[in-house]
Amino acid sequence: MAAAITIETPGVFDFAQIFDYLNRSANECLYEADAASVTRLMPAGGAPVLVRLSARADGALTAECPALTEPPDDETLRAVAAYIREWFDMDRDLSGFLALASRDEVLAPAVRRFRGLRIVGIADLFEALCWGIMGQQINLAFAYTLKRRFVERYGDSVRWNGRVYWTFPAPERIAAIDPAELRGLQFTGRKAEYVVGAARLMAEGVLSKAGLLALPDWTAREKALTAIRGIGPWTAHYVLMRCLRNPGAFPLEDVGLHNALKVALGREEKPPLAEIQALAAPWGEWKAYATFYLWRLLY
Repeated sequence: MAAAITIETPGVFDFAQIFDYLNRSANECLYEADAASVTRLMPAGGAPVLVRLSARADGALTAECPALTEPPDDETLRAVAAYIREWFDMDRDLSGFLALASRDEVLAPAVRRFRGLRIVGIADLFEALCWGIMGQQINLAFAYTLKRRFVERYGDSVRWNGRVYWTFPAPERIAAIDPAELRGLQFTGRKAEYVVGAARLMAEGVLSKAGLLALPDWTAREKALTAIRGIGPWTAHYVLMRCLRNPGAFPLEDVGLHNALKVALGREEKPPLAEIQALAAPWGEWKAYATFYLWRLLY
């Protein structure tokens, strides 16, 4: 029985723009994007629920639960709706960003072209940490390969309609392994240690998303993240941006940002860090959104 719910969208929201972002890699393993919908397992209190998400003609989203044999209860429906709203940052008022960006020579073309795009988040802290660690000093294509190997080795799955859908591995499971196991997946020794180390902090209750959000400000959260072995400023700001939802997070040393600025500025060479800092100064507390829109220029 396919149970469906309707999720109303904010005024500045374009699922087509978000869908294009979700389709940026054919090697994505945590969801399936076909011609008009995205299907993934979502947490819903107990066991994960398979959800197929698509846009209606009026702009709202339809979330179906195609694998359920009975209608979901209200708690499950609320959990699915909350997950989707967080995934696409749907409860944020973007009017301030749009006003700022429309006056900014670097951002204005990207905002006109991709208006309605929202930062696609990573709700799970362990997943965000792992994705940041995996992406250190390698290209995006190989990062996706590492993630797929990791998920298919240690994650849980559900089979439906001839396809397998995966959840990201739980930190408790990774905390129990020897880091050497990850070397067989082509993790470097350091990255293997970082991932298992982060998993153990979470399994022990030392590190949690709720605990980070309970800290008094973004500076304290960044400090807590960079205190974790293997988490430098770039990874910390990536996690602040994609998981903890700081709109002012700014991964200054991100290669993708540098390449996007090269495109935006029409240059042959990447701008130096000092110039990037100067360009970003007017973006204030919207640096994360500025970065996300600039990234979109690369695909």
